[in-house]
Amino acid sequence: MNKRSFNQTLAVGLIGGLSTVSSWAQAFPTKPLRVVVPQPPGGGFDVVGRLLADRLGKALGPGAVVENRPGSGTLVGTELVAKAPADGYTLLVGSVSNLALNPGLYPNLPYDSLRDFEPVGLAVAYSYTLVARKDLPFNNLRELIAHARANPKKLTYASGGSGSGQHVLAAALWNLAGVELVHVPYRGAQAAYQDLLGGRVDLFFDLSPTARPQVEAGNLKALVVSGSSRLPFHPEVPTIIETGVVNLDLESWFGLFVPAKTPADVQERLRSELSRIIQSADLVETFRKAGGKPLALTGEQAKALVKRDVDRWSKITRDLGIKAE
Repeated sequence: MNKRSFNQTLAVGLIGGLSTVSSWAQAFPTKPLRVVVPQPPGGGFDVVGRLLADRLGKALGPGAVVENRPGSGTLVGTELVAKAPADGYTLLVGSVSNLALNPGLYPNLPYDSLRDFEPVGLAVAYSYTLVARKDLPFNNLRELIAHARANPKKLTYASGGSGSGQHVLAAALWNLAGVELVHVPYRGAQAAYQDLLGGRVDLFFDLSPTARPQVEAGNLKALVVSGSSRLPFHPEVPTIIETGVVNLDLESWFGLFVPAKTPADVQERLRSELSRIIQSADLVETFRKAGGKPLALTGEQAKALVKRDVDRWSKITRDLGIKAE
């Protein structure tokens, strides 16, 4: 074979190879997606994950299966996706909890939030609400802090697991306010509510949409919210910053992520479909009605927000000495 023939053969082979890759990407997906929720059913991770999985699965054709993989806070499910085949079929419901808080909580985290994952898109952010059992004799954060200061380790606070946003936000608040409360971790929000409603634990910093029904039913009382502004459905409840107790705010964003080595064209296929979904009027309205702040962020905007919170909260948790007990 002369040089010219060799080059022609090589060119045809390369074009054929590229065509195969392109055809494969265009055919994606040929089976249902697997959307991993690193928390039990019923909480914010699960609610957002199911909304996004249902719409994305239908948009792409084969559907999507939601898989709850709780354990060690959010570590088990998140690590599972970090080590899953990078083929676009396994997605993670990512949030402040598992991606921005964990790097500062665990000295030997089995994944790197920025290196091991790529955001497909961020859909919504939620504030947290500090709720108290209804017979607790405090009606605001200042009264609560004063009592806790005078009675160290007498009050208890629940979380959906050590290292969860519910845990870290509360621990940061107590630490900055100079008080000591006893942490009682549960396997998810629903189990925490059972003991809170039963009077076996005093306080719980949960995502505002899931706390809202209990507050509106009069089963619990809301003391503060964690966002930068008050919530439309609880306009009488102040933010932490408004109380003057400490300068602290946190909103938990939620979105879908894939392993970082997922082929770029597959990422783009997922990203373009999810972008359309999270900008749709019906989903935006669903999030707003639940008290969420629609984000609809993809690409560099999503990456920038994730990096900002990874850097910020890693430093806060380390500086305050908060650990995933």
